[in-house]
Parts: sequence; C-alpha cells; structure tokens
Amino acid sequence: MRHLIRTVFAARLIGLSLALPGAIAAEPPARPNVLFIITDDQSYDALSIVQREQGAQGRFPWLDTPNLDRLASEGVRFRNAFVTNSLCSPSRAVNLTGLYNHEDGNGIASNFRPFAASNVTHATLMREAGYTTAYVGKWHMDNQRERPGFDHHATYLGHGRYENCPFIVDGKETSSTGWVDDAATDYAIAFIERQKASPKPWSLVLGFKTPHQPWEPPARTKDLYAGAVARTVPNFNTPPPYLRAQGKNRSSQAVPPTATTNLGYFRCLKAMDDCVGRLLAALKQSGMAENTIVVFTSDNGVYLGAHATGDKRSAYDESLRVPFLVRFPALGPAARGRVVDEMVLNLDLAPTLLDFAGLAAPAMQGRSWRPLLTGPAASWRQSWFYEYFTENQNNTRVPDLTAVRTVDAKLIKYPGHPAWTELFDLKSDPYETQNLIDDPAAAALKARMLAEHNRLAREVGFRVPRFVDRPPDWGQPGSLAGELSPP
Repeated sequence: MRHLIRTVFAARLIGLSLALPGAIAAEPPARPNVLFIITDDQSYDALSIVQREQGAQGRFPWLDTPNLDRLASEGVRFRNAFVTNSLCSPSRAVNLTGLYNHEDGNGIASNFRPFAASNVTHATLMREAGYTTAYVGKWHMDNQRERPGFDHHATYLGHGRYENCPFIVDGKETSSTGWVDDAATDYAIAFIERQKASPKPWSLVLGFKTPHQPWEPPARTKDLYAGAVARTVPNFNTPPPYLRAQGKNRSSQAVPPTATTNLGYFRCLKAMDDCVGRLLAALKQSGMAENTIVVFTSDNGVYLGAHATGDKRSAYDESLRVPFLVRFPALGPAARGRVVDEMVLNLDLAPTLLDFAGLAAPAMQGRSWRPLLTGPAASWRQSWFYEYFTENQNNTRVPDLTAVRTVDAKLIKYPGHPAWTELFDLKSDPYETQNLIDDPAAAALKARMLAEHNRLAREVGFRVPRFVDRPPDWGQPGSLAGELSPP
C-alpha cells in the first residue's frame, strides 16, 4: 500500500509528461539524462571502497557500501573532491549556480535563506533547453516551499524527519510512511519510470537526508555494526585554534588507538546505500542507464572526531572533502573503474552538466570536469579558494575564515585573529597537525601561500556579502569586509 500510494502521488508529480500515441522504444536522445544524488554530511572516507584503499589507515574498516562501490567500479571516482563552503545550504547553492556564496547570483551564505527564483542554475538552463527537471528529497534552503528551476518536486521542509516525513508534491502537502530516504527513492524511481514514455531528456536531483543527525536508521539496519569502534587518526587530539582559545584543548593528550563513534551515522549510510542500489536497478530496467549520467556526492564532509570535533564548517580536509562518483556508461571503457586525483569542486557541477547538455555556462566560476572522465586534462587547477561566514546556528561559533588549498599545502586565515593563521605542508602532514606559520624553515611556503590566497581572493571577487546571518552579538553584516578582502 505504501508504494501504491506513492506511485499515485508520483503520477501527479510528473503528470505533464505525456506518452506519444503508439510510442515504441526509441534511440537514446543525443543529450544525456542526469541523476544527481546528494547526501548530507557524508565524510569523504565513508565509503567501503575508500576504507579498503586506505588499509590500516582507514577509520571505519567495517563499513559496507556495496552499491556505492559498484557505482565507483562502473564509473569514475574523484579522490580529491571539495566544497568551497562546508555548510549545507551554501554548498547546495554552489552546486546549483556554479557560483561562490558571496556572489549575488548565489545569495546563500547561511542555512537561513530561501533560494532566489531569479537565480540562474543548471536546472533553469536545462529546462529552457528542453529538459524535464525534477527535485526529490531534501532541499534544505531555510523552510522554503518552492523549488526554483524544477518542473516537478517531491520534497520536504528544512531537515524533515527520518520517519513518516510529510512531503510537498508539486505544492501539495502529502503524508508518507516509513523511512524518509526510502520514500524519496520511491518518488525518484516513479519519476524515472514515467520518463520512458517521453522523448525529452531529463535531469533529476535526489537529496538524501542521510547521514545528517539525529541518525535514525530504518529497522533493517538499526542493529548493524554492533560493538564496532573507529580507528583514530593523528589529529584526533588537535583542535582548531578557536576551540583552543575557548579552553577546549587536549593536544597534550595521547591519541588512543580506537574510539567510539555514532553507529547510527553508519547505519543510515548502509540503508541509503540500499536506496542507491534500487535506483541503479530502476535505471537498468527502464532501458535508460546507458545514456544517464549518475553523479553521487555530499554537500560537505564532517569531522567524526577528527580535529577533536564532530562539526564541519572549518577548513581542514575532513570538513571540506567529499565523496564524488560519476557513472556514464555511454563513455565506454575509458570511464569505467577510473580514479582521478585532480581537484574538483562543487563549483564545477553546474558547468559540467551544462557541458553534457550542449549548453553554455554563463558567468559561472567553476569548470567542466568532463575531460577528466576519460583521461588527464591538458591543464587543471592547482589551487582554489575556500570561504565560510559565521552564522547564527545554536551554539556553533565557528568564526569567519578563508583558505587556499593547493595540491600540496594549505593556508587558513581567521579575520580578526591573525595569531590563529595556519599553514600546513600536506605532503608531509596530511592530517594537518603541524602549523608552520611561524616556522622559519617554512618561510618560502608561507610567502607562496599568502600570495596565492590574495591572488585567488581577487580572482573570485571575494567579499563579505550583505546576506550573511550573524549571531546577535556579532556586529553588522559586512563589518569585517576590510579585513577579509585582499590588500
């Protein structure tokens, strides 16, 4: 009954997709379909294929994600994928617009703003070019009800809830039963099934709530991994400077070999992996798998105990690095089982989808990673810029920060707190435990990274936007603009 009810509502969701009289199976359209799957707070190493690759350094060797592993083995896995702002709504807005969060055409610098209907996105441009566009699952732009740029939607407000979450289906409030990501998968599969009868290409975004807290898995995985503990990492007792300034410093303590972890996080991941398996099966059954690009990623990473915190937002790799998988069978063997080390950003998603659709990406700041799917690019980015603006989020007080990451180093600046500036040599210190900012032996690296920070800040037009949402005691929006801007 649950699936029947959802199928009826899903028919409303895509009711404008009409079958041609006497339609028969046709050749795949010249423009590929797109299924973009995005999770919430999934660490880059929260994939069993990565755990196996890391061996003794893997934190969660017991983790099992067979369907995501299959997606990687049948497609391309990007080992160095990052977000330009490690916070949910801002990262999602970057995926849509291909613009940094400080840009007016993005407009999202916190979790508390609706996404402007006037924004140009991959969805708006693909819809104008003849694609059917849909959004299913977690949207997470404040409590916004509209889904700008999408013909159809079956989503929920804010974070929703894991069990019996109310959905909004093309503007109509609709009840659901069971686990929220199962319900979202039902809607997504119903949409895919309906597209078999349409000559139009389609682009579907599916947002999973997993693995965002409060980590409530469905019954089928609620007892999984019982008794499992995580291996620790060298930065386990190395907190960021703003926590040390608050007296939360355990850097003098020895790092234990293992530590308990929230198993609900990983139980949700295993259940979500089941949903990915259902989606891949539905694509195969529909006959559209060969000409459908499947992209899987997360809106940001999360520390899971690294750097003595469970948060995100700040600029260490566990926070800003995300899983990133792409499968497109039509590209052939060259794009099967491939691993890419070049640095890609969430900024690149919109330009890439438009590239595959044969469309221009006007004024977007990312670049298409399409060439990387089958071979090395003639030239690729060697550095990129990161930004975060503090927001009025409960007791989370991660300060404003900017950073530059290159293939082998990182510089992190905290405006108003020059003593907190951090410099890391990522080749010798991949866990970012040794701050070299005052080390005379690192003077040349420091000069290079400071210059690169300023160059990139100018290149991306960095500024404190007017649409930040500060804590009440933080001061006026934009008050730190002079400190944050390059000289």
